[in-house]
Amino acid sequence: MSEPPRTDSMRALWIEERRLSFRTDLPVPEPPEGEALVRVLRAGICNTDLELLRGYALFTGVPGHEFVGLVERGPERLLGRRVVGEINAACGACPACRAGRRNHCPTRTVLGIAGRNGAFADRLVLPVENLHPVPDAVETDAAVFTEPLAAALRIQEQVPIRAEDRVLVVGDGKIGQLIARTLARTGCNLTVAGRDDAKLDLLIDLGVRTVHPEGITDRAHDVAVECTGDPSGFPAALRALRPGGTLVMKSTYASALTLDAAPIVVDEVTIVGSRCGPFAPALRLLAEGEIDLRGLVHARYAIRDGIAAFEDAARPGTLKVLIDLEEGP
Repeated sequence: MSEPPRTDSMRALWIEERRLSFRTDLPVPEPPEGEALVRVLRAGICNTDLELLRGYALFTGVPGHEFVGLVERGPERLLGRRVVGEINAACGACPACRAGRRNHCPTRTVLGIAGRNGAFADRLVLPVENLHPVPDAVETDAAVFTEPLAAALRIQEQVPIRAEDRVLVVGDGKIGQLIARTLARTGCNLTVAGRDDAKLDLLIDLGVRTVHPEGITDRAHDVAVECTGDPSGFPAALRALRPGGTLVMKSTYASALTLDAAPIVVDEVTIVGSRCGPFAPALRLLAEGEIDLRGLVHARYAIRDGIAAFEDAARPGTLKVLIDLEEGP
């Protein structure tokens, strides 16, 4: 498809007061020093975007943080290249940044989540250092999965997973599917718990053991990963752990989580919050065809139909919904 006409304004989806609208009057952003202007080709809706509509992070602006785009303004080495981008824009000078914890910079902005307009727009800006060229072998639709795949890989940076470990993933949705695919590569004793038979079938076809939540064996797992996007997932994951086990939290909730802390203390459970992960390994796995993405794209919408796309993404059983910004005006 041809590029939308270049004007002083652009199309975008906009969240304000928990309502989503389609706009055509937003100014094209001007990249500050050290940042690049990226024309968005494709962007994916994730559970965090849906939580923003429910009030998570009290966000007002353009949502979206899973994207592939073409660099229009930036360093010559990136001009015209497809890129994906890490979502945390850090100051680079604070103690957290100097210690290598840029994702936890206290003054950072986060693409489409906090203080920075996101990817459901014709164009976005990000620091040049956040951008990663997409290998030619990776199709644009597949490259949209770079950010959530990196988030899935983050688990193995935080928690060593051995072949003999009994690992439970609670949640069969968008991020759960990717977490299962990355953990399966470790050879661990993996089980995924979910309620949607069609989603579970995707994992069964890959040789992953699945159960419904009522089939989870309590106190039997070394590691449990909670990625349901629903507060009810936490107690299910906690009950599944043996004493001394590790619970990895991947869900973000708009509502507060209520928990009974006694089992955590008595069983000496380690809780690990897990967020953004490494882009380079994610791109390498995609380029080498090591992650099977078949069946994960549910639908594709033009940005003008973005409200319908969000409604579709929020329906039970829906996996990845893509916004295609190469569609017409």
